[in-house]
Amino acid sequence: MRVLGIESSCDDTAAAVYDASAGLLSNVVSSQVSVHADYGGVVPELASRKHIRSIVPVVERALSEATSGPGEIGGVAVTVGPGLIGSLLVGLCFAKSLAFAWDRSLCGIDHLESHVFAIFLEKAVPFPYIALLVSGGHTSLFRVEGFESVVFLGGTLDDAAGEAFDKAAKQLGLGYPGGVEIDRLARQGDRGRFPFPRAWLSPDSADFSFSGLKTALRTFLGSPEGRSARGEDVAASFQEAVVEVLVGKTLSAARREGIPRVVLAGGVSANSRLRDRIEEEGRRAGAEVYLPSRVLCTDNAAMVAFLGERRLSAGLSSGWDLNVYASSRFSR
Repeated sequence: MRVLGIESSCDDTAAAVYDASAGLLSNVVSSQVSVHADYGGVVPELASRKHIRSIVPVVERALSEATSGPGEIGGVAVTVGPGLIGSLLVGLCFAKSLAFAWDRSLCGIDHLESHVFAIFLEKAVPFPYIALLVSGGHTSLFRVEGFESVVFLGGTLDDAAGEAFDKAAKQLGLGYPGGVEIDRLARQGDRGRFPFPRAWLSPDSADFSFSGLKTALRTFLGSPEGRSARGEDVAASFQEAVVEVLVGKTLSAARREGIPRVVLAGGVSANSRLRDRIEEEGRRAGAEVYLPSRVLCTDNAAMVAFLGERRLSAGLSSGWDLNVYASSRFSR
């Protein structure tokens, strides 16, 4: 089956076409970074309006690059949550319209779940595996036993790792998106220069907490030492505090669950230090580490089309009463 996927959960308008036999035929993403840069973060109302303007040309381009029309498309998959309600509604309403007009099946896809399986667009991973989903809105650990079996192990109790990076970037006077700027600046700094705290919580906890680290950075920057510190060293030290906890807790979960395989997912999994550190520590721990290419880390419709094709081919479609949601069953 050939499936059109649509993604609009936050500030990227995306469409892709996936074919069960030929693989990924197109993957188009329209970014809104320039729209939100002046605000230092995503403005929901502006995001929704931009989705309305972008969704038709994005879908048309995805279909064109896949040399596909309504006759070749067997179904339409669309992200229904979690995310910004206004943004999600743009994607869902458009997907419903296409499915109805083309007389095709519709399939609603959870955004977090699609991230967890994005790796399969590039390589097959044996089940079960531990997935670390880390993004601007989520930081969660899962035991993935199959395409229909994802078990939530733990998640952030406050800020997500990506949110912590974005807020740190604001405090350092960096540009938007903050996580990318922290990563860039940190490459020139000393990772061990400033000993920012690590919130390990309890030894067997799969939960995360980054709010205290964010507060520690603010306190440090207000001190005499912080005011005279090199931004590169502060960025590198802060990033290391986040990455060390992400890697440590992921490999601890893999050890507790007895699973020697780890998959990274979500926008923050594009972070260069996180990718290097988890591969290094994974080798030491005897765990296989699977990293998706960076284009599959950030929000995209390829992962939506892929998972949608599996569901629709198995006869798992959604009704016309399908609606969007802000919170996922795959998160706290």
